[in-house]
Amino acid sequence: MDDFVKAAGIALVAVILSLILAKQNKDISTLLIIAVCAIIVISAMQYLHPIIDFFRKLKVIGQLDSELFGILLKAVGIGLLSEIAGMICCDSGNAALAKTLQILATAVIIWISLPMLNNLLQLIENVLEAV
Repeated sequence: MDDFVKAAGIALVAVILSLILAKQNKDISTLLIIAVCAIIVISAMQYLHPIIDFFRKLKVIGQLDSELFGILLKAVGIGLLSEIAGMICCDSGNAALAKTLQILATAVIIWISLPMLNNLLQLIENVLEAV
C-alpha cells in the first residue's frame, strides 16, 4: 500500500512539473512523463510476481497446457504495454499514433492467440462430430 501511495505522489508531482515544463519545452515534459511511467511500471513488477506464481499453481492444478498459459500472459502484457504507450502518445498530442498502436496490439494479441483459437476450433469440431 505504501508503494502505491508513493507512486501516486510521484505521478502527481510529475504532472505538475510536466505542466510547468510544457510551457518552456514540450520535449522535456514528455521525457519526464515517460521516465516516471517507467519507474511506476518497474515498481508494479513486484506485485506481478505473486500473481504469476498463482497462475503457475493454477496451471499445475488444472493441468493446463504451458503454451496456452504463456499465450494468456503475453496477451495481458501486450495489452498493458500498449495502453501505457498509447496514453503517453495521447498526452504528447499524437492521438492517431495511440490508436494505431492499439490496433497493432490487438492484431498481435489475436496473432499470438491463434494456437489457442485453433484448439478451440478443434474442440468444437470434435463435439459436432460426436453429435
